[in-house]
Amino acid sequence: MGVWDIAALPAREQFSYWHEVICQAFVPLTPHRTLDEEGFAAKVETRALAGTNRARLRSRPQRTDHGRREVARTDGAFYFVNLQLSGRCITTVRGRTTVVRPGEFVVVDTAEPYFFHLDQPWQMLSFRVPHGDLATYLRGRCPALGRPFPATGTAAAVATLMPVLWSLDAAAPNAAEIVESFACAVAAATTDTVSRADRPAGVTRAAVLAHVECHLGDRDLTVAGVCRRFAISPRTLHNLFADADESFAATVRRRRLERSAAVLADPTTTATVTAVAGAHGFDDPTSFSRAFRRRFGVSPREMRP
Repeated sequence: MGVWDIAALPAREQFSYWHEVICQAFVPLTPHRTLDEEGFAAKVETRALAGTNRARLRSRPQRTDHGRREVARTDGAFYFVNLQLSGRCITTVRGRTTVVRPGEFVVVDTAEPYFFHLDQPWQMLSFRVPHGDLATYLRGRCPALGRPFPATGTAAAVATLMPVLWSLDAAAPNAAEIVESFACAVAAATTDTVSRADRPAGVTRAAVLAHVECHLGDRDLTVAGVCRRFAISPRTLHNLFADADESFAATVRRRRLERSAAVLADPTTTATVTAVAGAHGFDDPTSFSRAFRRRFGVSPREMRP
């Protein structure tokens, strides 16, 4: 993992260091100032995951070029999948300019020129994916480059998976499966050519499970809520768990209880049982205590060290 917090540097050195950082963390890029200001506060954090490089960025307004000179200096061929979190990214690819707004993602190819104009303070998640990782799902097609994809239809799976993947521990046992699910979703959303039969068995369920792990406290962690996030039907969601040991709802309930137990067993935890229950999706303390005892054979209070 790498973290570069440019705001910690003297103001006069910030922009030149930003140029070094983005080239080190990504591929050859040339940034340009767009505001008359001395400082250039920015932060980049990178994390590797199963061959994919993940990054979270926030910065001041700028223009960023990956032109022909930068393409010639790029080592390897990658797609960048960028999810805009705040601000907007005016993107130019193949002479066509579009605007990527918060909640939308865009794909660019390091083998071709692309240009970003970020005219407001901004944040984004950016995943660098080797060409080969998408080849199986693209089936010889090229993804739609430079086009903003809103979080609807198949693209909803991409927009949902990116924050999940960002939070995922690189050592997670199903990390490779979830990265495959992400690659499949990107190909499906950007080419409309990936059929259901082409999806690797179990990968979509792995993606749903990763989403569950990252949102155990969310009240929207329901069949309806997950179906909205992944743009799938309730029948599809239930079918994903048909050959598993437990249903989707049972899986969510079990993981909420297990996470609650881990928190209660932590000697540094000062939260009340009611607060721990509420933080993990249990609104009724009485039903939480009954479910907890059935699961672990002791009450929540008895779980405390």
